Amino acid sequence: MSDAARAGEDERDRGGREAAAGEDTTDAVLAEVGPRLRRIRKERGATLAGLSEATGISVSTLSRLESGLRKPSLELLLPIARAHQVALDELVGARPADDPRVRAEPIVRHGRTYWPLTRQPGGLQAYKVLEPKRTAEPDPRTHEGYEWLYVLSGRLRVVLGEHDVVMEAGEAAEFDTRVPHWFGSTGEGPAEFLSLFGPQGERMHVRARPKTRSTDA
Repeated sequence: MSDAARAGEDERDRGGREAAAGEDTTDAVLAEVGPRLRRIRKERGATLAGLSEATGISVSTLSRLESGLRKPSLELLLPIARAHQVALDELVGARPADDPRVRAEPIVRHGRTYWPLTRQPGGLQAYKVLEPKRTAEPDPRTHEGYEWLYVLSGRLRVVLGEHDVVMEAGEAAEFDTRVPHWFGSTGEGPAEFLSLFGPQGERMHVRARPKTRSTDA
């Protein structure tokens, strides 16, 4: 066999090995999607029935996706990502290798706008929050967890147990969320603040559907 022929054969073999390796890598990524979908859904306190209602995807299809019996596709993953309000990359485990910036879209809940500052599901979550100027009647709630607030601009009214205070820009507060609490507009103008809380607080403030038309924290 000539050197040229041998080189061509070697190149074909190498191409075949690279293609096989690529297929193995793709299969490995797809195999992790199901468990990741289940974990993200449970971290957000969502049921298969609730996710089905939000996405229009049947419960049986969602169940098969999570168990790995259904191959994930863009048509299925896009509505799931929108329902969970996460980037599509989070569902498939992809991350831009050299770009640490968080690019999550803002979330509007009860008239309040949240900008996610973290992108890893579960654990401590950080948000920048804009509370608009409005009249709001305090409606203290409780849930498991701990919360930290820092006012960036404006004035924020905070009701915690028997305390009713107004926080100014540059002031911080931290509290056990098992104590009845509420925070919102003073009625004088908008307020912008940072908020850190765990998964329980995320479900309460950002994810859960309100039972009433309240503007609770």
